[in-house]
Amino acid sequence: MNAVEMLQKKGIRPSIIRIMVLEYLLSHRTHPTVEEVYEALLLKAPTISKTSIYNTLHLLAQNDIILEITIDPAKVRYDADTSLHGHFKCDDCLGVWDFAVGQVQTSLSKEFDIKTKEIYFTGLCDKCKNVN
Repeated sequence: MNAVEMLQKKGIRPSIIRIMVLEYLLSHRTHPTVEEVYEALLLKAPTISKTSIYNTLHLLAQNDIILEITIDPAKVRYDADTSLHGHFKCDDCLGVWDFAVGQVQTSLSKEFDIKTKEIYFTGLCDKCKNVN
């Protein structure tokens, strides 16, 4: 499904900025921050504002089109992969990677209406642990 179809499916008008932001996230699986998305799209659209990027990311996250990743309290990151998976953040290089969590079963789903599922680990990635 492309960006326009994803937006339309959620009842969101596919404006140029919304399409640009979503396409960027779909093609860059690096868990970018608002600043990284802004810097990348500024090259294509020099009149774009950081506020527009922030508002668009917030709209997409509110409508479950993307995930807000809060593994780092100083920076929110964004992920176009909304499937159940975990994130690992390296404490040294600050990189963030996805990892599979397999079939997660919980008795909580019988008692509670679960809205979000977040699985975060931090530590050292292979590259950084071999340097230290």
